[in-house]
Amino acid sequence: MNKKCGCLIALLLLALLVSVGLNFGQFLGKLDLDLGMDGGFSTAHPKRQLREVIVETAQKPTQDKIVHIDLEGVISSMEMGGLFAEAMPSVDSIKHALEQAVADKKVKAIVLRINSPGGEVTASDIIYNAVKKASKVKPIVVYMDSMAASGGYYVACGATKIVASETTLTASIGVIIETMNYSELFGKVGLSMTTFTSGAFKDSLSGARPMREDEKAYVQNLVKQMYERFLGIVSEARGVPKDKLKNVADGRVVTGREALDAKLVDQIGYVEDAYALARELGLAANAGVVKYRHEVSLFDAFGMASAKAAQHPAKVQFDLSSGLLPKLQPGVPYFLPPSYAR
Repeated sequence: MNKKCGCLIALLLLALLVSVGLNFGQFLGKLDLDLGMDGGFSTAHPKRQLREVIVETAQKPTQDKIVHIDLEGVISSMEMGGLFAEAMPSVDSIKHALEQAVADKKVKAIVLRINSPGGEVTASDIIYNAVKKASKVKPIVVYMDSMAASGGYYVACGATKIVASETTLTASIGVIIETMNYSELFGKVGLSMTTFTSGAFKDSLSGARPMREDEKAYVQNLVKQMYERFLGIVSEARGVPKDKLKNVADGRVVTGREALDAKLVDQIGYVEDAYALARELGLAANAGVVKYRHEVSLFDAFGMASAKAAQHPAKVQFDLSSGLLPKLQPGVPYFLPPSYAR
């Protein structure tokens, strides 16, 4: 009996220590947001510096650097931060990396490696704008890895130069909005939806009823407007007239070689060729190459675990599809190839 009581007390103490640790981590995370540099409370706080990791050492003694930044996965406005910031870079994390590279006088050029099928329209547009803004200060070379399609190609248009591999899949210049209609299923199971709206188009993408023809025309017009902006950005960046672009800008993906023939990229090569081009454009022939890494402290881990536990109850869940295809939100416009929108 005493042995059982001892085990129970030990478990309770362990649970208490874990709870205190999580709460302490959450407290420090909040303190970091609320405390200013002088110890006074402030809503503004400096961004945490990204740590540099050497990719290629300088060929001769020099402080010149080329910064390699990765844009990997589906482009999203969702802020991952902390432990997951590198697994799925968000708009803010890419902007942060670009800002740090531009502010560092030792950085002579930037290589942005894109391996992405695209993503949200607005998120892609924001990152494109950040890349274009940074490229006015320092040369930016985009290296297209396995895929730089749709929103990935949209972002690339902000760069100074674009290098693609022979086997890169790129282009897919187009916009897609999807919704699911389950009105017939409702009828079969005896369900119905009653909706009160302030206007005829407020529930246009509702799946509970068939879409009217005027609603289809309305949504198609939204897609057309976003497509025209995409087309205009590509035309300006690549110096190709819109009419000529439309021969390839119909949503199809093309290989790197086909993209070169269509003047969508500047040269064929590997990431080392992108580094070489960046050194040339940055007038830094001997520059080394560094990558940025997000510093994650033990308190970050505790804080994120505590926040996650507070928002969602503990459960075991297996999802075999999430790693293969992005979870698209119905009605949200995306720059994605059709295969990724299914």
